[in-house]
Amino acid sequence: MADQSSETKPKAKTYSEEEIVARLQKELPHWRYENGWIRRKYKTHGWKGTLMVINTVGHLAEAAWHHPDLKASYAWVEVILMSHDAKGITDRDFELARKIEEVVQWQPGKEGAALEGTPATDQRFAYVKYDD
Repeated sequence: MADQSSETKPKAKTYSEEEIVARLQKELPHWRYENGWIRRKYKTHGWKGTLMVINTVGHLAEAAWHHPDLKASYAWVEVILMSHDAKGITDRDFELARKIEEVVQWQPGKEGAALEGTPATDQRFAYVKYDD
């Protein structure tokens, strides 16, 4: 088995600004393109929710071996993606953004299954402000 670090990978396709904007509108409507990066701000109910979102993004990014920039404050987290090695937006950015969106915006109570989700009537348990 060859050492992956010594293998030369072909350069990933980077998308034009027009292609990026079109894909975001179609696939990730809460994300935007700005200054060469795709971005999404998640609003939370406070520091606890902010840390939970940061840890979720960190886990997904590390598992995917693709690392976003993050900005955070008390009640929000901004995820900022670009493939540094390709110097642009690639399929890796879109795929990680979709996975982050899927996990952070997941609302188990809406699925009608055994996982009921956090109580909507008690804001003490709220942590992410869902897009609904």
